[in-house]
Amino acid sequence: MSGELELETKQDDPGGQLPIGDPAGLREVEAILFASSEPLSLEELTLRLPGGSDVLGLLETLQRQYASRGVNLVKVAGRWCFRTAEDLAYLMHKNVEEQKKLSRAALETLAIIAYHQPVTRAEIEEIRGVSTSKGTLDVLLETAWIRMRGRRRTPGRPVTYGTTDQFLIHFGLENVKDLPGLEELKGAGLLDSAVPASFMVPTPNDDASLTDDEDPLDEGSLFDEEPERP
Repeated sequence: MSGELELETKQDDPGGQLPIGDPAGLREVEAILFASSEPLSLEELTLRLPGGSDVLGLLETLQRQYASRGVNLVKVAGRWCFRTAEDLAYLMHKNVEEQKKLSRAALETLAIIAYHQPVTRAEIEEIRGVSTSKGTLDVLLETAWIRMRGRRRTPGRPVTYGTTDQFLIHFGLENVKDLPGLEELKGAGLLDSAVPASFMVPTPNDDASLTDDEDPLDEGSLFDEEPERP
């Protein structure tokens, strides 16, 4: 019937039928995402497509179409991209092993920043129980997984750190609140099952807005960070 939504039968669609109202639009979105080296937001895709396109509907349709394939369409950090299906990650194992590994100190520091942000170097050291070298923070800044947010309104005005969209994209998170909680950390063997009952994992928050006890970074702040400690 004229004007009705065209239907295409798909084996991998649970309902047996998948709505395809704009096949040209699907091809355009698919092509843009495949060609992009970075995940794209709904707004960025909307600007690249003809006016009136139901971009979200096209994305959701593609997501269903690719659900059982070797690559999946996923949403990370509020943006869309194609990723290797999780159950095929083992095929990429060799490539992962060849990448430079972060030190234990860097991983611990990254985890503390992710869960406790905004956090200063001194606060990181208090949580870890050991000193944290500026070199460790420099390595994490080079990965673009953390950023300097502002300065704490305390003596010395120490720099505060938080995570970035690149952190979310690398770890496949839509937002920082998707980080595992206490029970998930225990189940993954990352926490001792016998941790004290009073032990709490904070609810992470990566709101870009400065908190009441943070000031904006001054001009030149990238070069006047806290001095290295002996």
